[in-house]
Amino acid sequence: MQNQSISIAIVDDHTLFRSGLASLLEEFDEIEIAFEAVNGVDLQTKISRHSEIQLVLMDINMPVMDGFAATKWVKTNYPNVHVLALSMLEDEKAIIGMLKAGAGGYMLKESTPSDLLTAIKVIVDKGFFVNELVSGRLLVALKDTDTKPIFSNRELTFLQYCSTELTYKEIADLMNVSPRTVDNYRESLFAKLNIKSRTGLVVYGIKNNLITI
Repeated sequence: MQNQSISIAIVDDHTLFRSGLASLLEEFDEIEIAFEAVNGVDLQTKISRHSEIQLVLMDINMPVMDGFAATKWVKTNYPNVHVLALSMLEDEKAIIGMLKAGAGGYMLKESTPSDLLTAIKVIVDKGFFVNELVSGRLLVALKDTDTKPIFSNRELTFLQYCSTELTYKEIADLMNVSPRTVDNYRESLFAKLNIKSRTGLVVYGIKNNLITI
């Protein structure tokens, strides 16, 4: 039985990295590189000619139109196309920003080609890919839908603020509580969801429609 290959685009402004990655991924039978683009605007021009595209590997820092704006544009205009963020930054703000824009996962550029292949296959199959950057504990929280945890209104408010760039101290000020109380909200959510990072909380909130973007 012939496995259908996955048609992908690579969007990155570094030509050497982009063409090198394309060559590496072409080695896999499961992958078909439809096109490469240097930024979001270039992607907009090219994707209209490639209706077969299933997934875009998206760099974040690019001139003209960056990965955040390009991902949002893809998800608005081509909602069935998946986006996998590919970055050198192991940065919480960047991860949250890309997930909020609609990316289904986040990989570092130093990942091996086979790890990248796994991520691509999982996103195309399931819609999102969870790894240690997007909280390894999250799968448990997502799978465990039978016993939905109960949240207080304050915890939900705190969860909403977590998806912003506010510091915990700024969140405490906005909620008119002490930083210690905000720590308690955070620890309570960590415990209920078996999650250990702010990013993990945000991903959980987005996937379960607890956070309005």
